[in-house]
Amino acid sequence: QLQLVESGGGSAQPGGSLRLSCTTSGFAFNLYAIGWFRQAPGKEREGVSCISSTGGSIKYVDSVKGRFTISRDNAKNTVYLQMNSLKPEDTAVYTCAKLRAVLCTDQAMSPRDVPYWGKGTLVTVSS
Repeated sequence: QLQLVESGGGSAQPGGSLRLSCTTSGFAFNLYAIGWFRQAPGKEREGVSCISSTGGSIKYVDSVKGRFTISRDNAKNTVYLQMNSLKPEDTAVYTCAKLRAVLCTDQAMSPRDVPYWGKGTLVTVSS
């Protein structure tokens, strides 16, 4: 039973911070890249960030660079997304995903190529 479970979502004011966690089980966590995706109301799902299996390679979508930080703790089978300087446009359901690959390639981060998803956690940024 492969599982990815997000937590840490909620409400924040513009400029505020939240830290999301993705706790996993049922697979060899240290062998796979993990991605964070989000889907805003009326928008397509987009890749936000990705971290390779070892944590040695990291990618971010341009809109969150300098504000979000992804990390992983392979001993705890957990990946994190620290979100700072939040903006209203960050409002979305955030979902973590087990990718097919070891590395964060564009192909691996294509939503159509993602084999396993968590259920998501809602982040709302408003004043």
